[in-house]
Amino acid sequence: MSDGYLEGQLLIAMPNMGDPRFERTVVFICAHSEEGAMGLILNKIADEITFNDLLEQLEVDRPAPQEEIRIHAGGPVDTGRGFVLHSRDYLQATTMTVGDKYGLTATIDILKSIADGDGPNHSLLALGYAGWGAGQLDSEIQANGWLTVDPDAEIVFDEEIDTKWDRAVKKLGVDPSFLTSEAGHA
Repeated sequence: MSDGYLEGQLLIAMPNMGDPRFERTVVFICAHSEEGAMGLILNKIADEITFNDLLEQLEVDRPAPQEEIRIHAGGPVDTGRGFVLHSRDYLQATTMTVGDKYGLTATIDILKSIADGDGPNHSLLALGYAGWGAGQLDSEIQANGWLTVDPDAEIVFDEEIDTKWDRAVKKLGVDPSFLTSEAGHA
């Protein structure tokens, strides 16, 4: 994190978020500047499409990969657009680097590489993204809508979708059961 921007960090939705699209979500922030922010939700799956369906729709002629590749619902913005968040062992000219360990690529070439087994060692494929206008994310954080924490590859890339929020909160040293959406009064 530099200059107060959160690129390469995880956002953890607080229980009082108020927006059901982000309830108990963990978002990887891919870009953040004075102009706004963009991230991918790490713990929601796009159940309506498979990787093979996606390859077919894009007219990519490749054999089915040996293992199932899940597609995430990256956010409510531009849900027809795909993004691959991945480890830095795979870089193309169009790859946007995010911090020291991550890359973001949004081309058909990376999908072909993944299908061929030549893609990055770790990746997360998402349709859509979460986006914030200038100052919007900062305001939401100040209103206690989000917590932030450094990412780790397990939370970013593993298949344990249902536990990512709890594990991200625990990285802060907080017991997730202590977080509630109820306001207290003394």
